[in-house]
Amino acid sequence: MRLLHTSDWHIGRTLHGTDLLAEQEAVLAGLASVVAAESVDLVVVAGDIYDRAVPSADATAVLDRVVARLLAAGAQVVLTPGNHDSARRLGTFSGLLSAAGLHVRAATPSLDEPVLLADEHGEVAVYGIPYLEPEVARHELGLAGRGEQAVRGHEGVLTAAMERIRADLFLRPGVRSVVLAHAFVGGGVPTDSERDICVGGVDLVPAAVFDGVDYVALGHLHRPQTLTERLRYSGSPLAYSFGEAGQRKQAWLVELDAAGLADVRPVPLPAPRQLSILTGELADLLAAPEHAGVEEHFVSARLTDTVRPADPMRQLRERFPYCVHLEWAGAGASVDGRSYQERLRGRSDLQVTEEFVEHVRGAAAGDTERDLLRRALAAAAGEDAA
Repeated sequence: MRLLHTSDWHIGRTLHGTDLLAEQEAVLAGLASVVAAESVDLVVVAGDIYDRAVPSADATAVLDRVVARLLAAGAQVVLTPGNHDSARRLGTFSGLLSAAGLHVRAATPSLDEPVLLADEHGEVAVYGIPYLEPEVARHELGLAGRGEQAVRGHEGVLTAAMERIRADLFLRPGVRSVVLAHAFVGGGVPTDSERDICVGGVDLVPAAVFDGVDYVALGHLHRPQTLTERLRYSGSPLAYSFGEAGQRKQAWLVELDAAGLADVRPVPLPAPRQLSILTGELADLLAAPEHAGVEEHFVSARLTDTVRPADPMRQLRERFPYCVHLEWAGAGASVDGRSYQERLRGRSDLQVTEEFVEHVRGAAAGDTERDLLRRALAAAAGEDAA
C-alpha cells in the first residue's frame, strides 16, 4: 500500500495580508497528479487543514475541489484537525463523507477506532489523533479527577491516546498501522510560521510516545524533517513566512509491504510563487539588474537608506508587484537601548517632537518645519506662538 503524507495545508492563510488561495489550490490540486503517477492508495493530512476555526466560503470551496480531485485520481483521504481547525466543524457529516472515501477523524473519544484499508497483504489500520488541547482532552479521554496521578500536558494526553491505539492494535494481530498526529515532537525544528501550542501544558512530546506503530505522519511543524525512519513531518505545502524562503517543500511517499514500513521517499512540491528577501537602498533595488529574476516573487524588502524614502512601497511595487513586506533598517531606525522614559527625561515638548520627526524620517527637521512644530505645540497648549 502506498500513502502520501501531507499536513498543514492552512487553506485561507495570507502572507502579510496577501491572499494565497490561488497558490494553495495550485499546489494541493497538483497532488492528484502524484496520486495517479505513483499509484497512491491513501492521502493523509495531519492537521491544520484550514488556517482558522471558521474558514471562509472560498477556503471551504478550495478544500472541496482539492479533495474531489484526489478521490477522482483513485486515492482515499484521511484528515484530522490541527490546532488551527475546529474539530467539531471539520467533523460535520464525517459519517456520510466516509462512504465517498473522505475519512475525517475529528472526535477525540473515538481516536482508537481506525479507518481500515486493505491490500494484497491484508489490512492497514489508520488512526487519526485530532489535535489534543490538554485540559479539554483530559475530560474527553476520561483522565480528569485522578488527584496527583492526573494526566496533564501534551505528553500526558498523547501518551494516553497512544495507549488506547496500542490496545486496539493488540486485538488486531498482523495488522499494519499508521497514526496521524498534530504535535511538537522532540527533535523537530520549528519555523516562525507555526502557532505556539504550549497553552495548557508543556508542548514538547518525546518521540517514544509514538512507539508501537509502523508509521507516524506528523503535522504542526512547517519544515519537512525526519525524526526517525517511521516518524516524520511532511511540513507545509507552501512557505507561510519569509523565514521559509528558499525552503524546498515536499510530501512523503510511504510504502507499506507485508512486514510493515518498506520505503519512504520525498515528493517535491512546486512553488507557484517563490519568496525572496531583498536588502539595500531603495534606488538600488529599483534599478539593480540582478533582481530581475525575483520580480514575480513574493518580496520582503529591507531598506538601508539613511533617510526613510517617501512612499517606498508604491515604488517597490512598480518593479516587484508582489512585494508584501517592507522594513526600514536605515541609521534612523536604530534604538540606543534606553527606555522610553529615560530618552524623554529633561526634554521639552518641542525637542521630543523634533526627535520623533528625525526618527521617522531619518533626517532632522528643517527651520521651517521646526517653526511649524513650535506653533502647533503652542496652539495645543492654548498659548500665543508669536
